[in-house]
Amino acid sequence: MADQVGDHDSLVDKITEKIHGHDGSSSSSSSDSDDDRKPSKVDSVKSKIYRLFGRDKPVHKVLGGGKPADVLLWRNKKISGAVLGVATVIWVLFELLEYHLITLVCHLSIVALAVLFLWSNASSFINKSPPQIPEVVIPEKCILEVASALRIEFNRGCTVLREIASGRDLKKFLIVIVGLWFISIIGGCCNFLTLFYIVFVLLHTLPVLYEKYDDKVDAFAEKAMIELKKQYAVFNEKVLSKIPKGPLKDKKKD
Repeated sequence: MADQVGDHDSLVDKITEKIHGHDGSSSSSSSDSDDDRKPSKVDSVKSKIYRLFGRDKPVHKVLGGGKPADVLLWRNKKISGAVLGVATVIWVLFELLEYHLITLVCHLSIVALAVLFLWSNASSFINKSPPQIPEVVIPEKCILEVASALRIEFNRGCTVLREIASGRDLKKFLIVIVGLWFISIIGGCCNFLTLFYIVFVLLHTLPVLYEKYDDKVDAFAEKAMIELKKQYAVFNEKVLSKIPKGPLKDKKKD
């Protein structure tokens, strides 16, 4: 009789443990499902936020990451300032002082060779070690990688120009024409070196400012894009829709 009572108690204990275990697992699964739902809601909210150029990554990753992105975003102010300072000195020498590239290279080479030559010969008289001139060797792999990257970008540009010239996308054609026309106007106002320096300065100022004020810039860009789409819809209805379609589009429809 006592054994039956003990078996009954153990059976009751097992049933209660199973009930509690089921409740715990159901509560943990419900909490897990709630946790799974929360990030999905956050992701849906983030996806609704307009980002310039449709970016879904931080500015640092958009710029490729690594040291170049660190320089453009002023992660190390000394290095970024030094790079911008060197570019400014080069621009002042060639643009304001009207120094020529070949003349500058020759003068720098003369000074460097003269200093190293005198130092090497005078080291025995002043009891100092001669200068350790490093041996500069450009590896073949580096040249091949650069050439391969340039080849890929050149082929990609030719493909884009071919698609634009073939009449497949009128919108892209107009954007490229307006862009080239705008660049030609800027090129008429300044030479290549000044234009290159302006672009270089913009690359070192706009990304860091955008990273700091991205919310305000994205909100303004969203309003601007909505207005541009409205204007383009009007232009498309009044002008572009009346232009005869190219033979490629007709063939695709057939």
